[in-house]
Amino acid sequence: MTYAGDVTGVVFNIQRYSIHDGPGIRTTAFLKGCPLRCAWCQNPESQTMRPEIFFVSENCTGCGACVEACPQGAIELFEGRSRTDRTKCVGCGTCAEACPNEARNLMGRSATAHEVFQELAADEIFYQRSGGGVTLSGGEPLAQPEFATGLLELCREAAIHTTLDTCGYGPWETVRRVMEFVDLVLYDFKHMDPIEHQRLTGVSNERILKNATRICRDLAVPMWARVPVIPGYNDAPENLVATARFIATDLGDSIKVHLLPYHRLGETKYERMEEPGKSISVQPPSEERMGEIGEVFESFGLTVHLGG
Repeated sequence: MTYAGDVTGVVFNIQRYSIHDGPGIRTTAFLKGCPLRCAWCQNPESQTMRPEIFFVSENCTGCGACVEACPQGAIELFEGRSRTDRTKCVGCGTCAEACPNEARNLMGRSATAHEVFQELAADEIFYQRSGGGVTLSGGEPLAQPEFATGLLELCREAAIHTTLDTCGYGPWETVRRVMEFVDLVLYDFKHMDPIEHQRLTGVSNERILKNATRICRDLAVPMWARVPVIPGYNDAPENLVATARFIATDLGDSIKVHLLPYHRLGETKYERMEEPGKSISVQPPSEERMGEIGEVFESFGLTVHLGG
């Protein structure tokens, strides 16, 4: 029988003292890999499974240490700063180790579920005092189902509350297996129209909506609905009403709804990945607008929270 802790996966961040990723004080493990390509992605460094270099150009002094260190010959100096040929970069992290100015950071590392669990369990005293626990996010944890299941199983054995932050896109059998060790699921609803969902994220929402219904009805795993609000993309009245109606009618009006206003962090991250202009650029919704949207969901008898 395979030990859950032996499974290897790829993580890109362990965030402590998270207060927006479930109840209480939590530690969130961010897993790499995602089947969606949302136009407004806030964590583009999570999309692929392989490690990638974040380049903070303002920290670069053009010293050339990274150029000399790179075994792939993927870095050159240009106008006083280094730049990376991403087609040659393999994400080995040698340049990050050589950089004296922290201009280069490796996003992503391989680890066993046991190794990551040890990091998460180190904060157990905070979970006990606050009613918190561990949250798996990403990327998309379902993109690494064996690794996610291993982590969650170890947490369950240690009586640590588990939360899964997911877009819900995956085969039902995969979803069902992971959910065996989940105490709470944070479920994203990005757009209700399947054609628009395909255009904005790269996949249809048919599987996502069906999985959400089965998680609630067949598995009875508690769920919080999370709705990103992206001005000009999914905040049209008809989509807001359709989203609220689906949650209240198909999932149940006892489900909490968290409305998440767009923020521009993803734009900065694309710059760090040397892909400026790849992200959308819109103004975040005002507090007044978020309040109006909240009223739409409340009109369906749903409890609404603004923010995570």
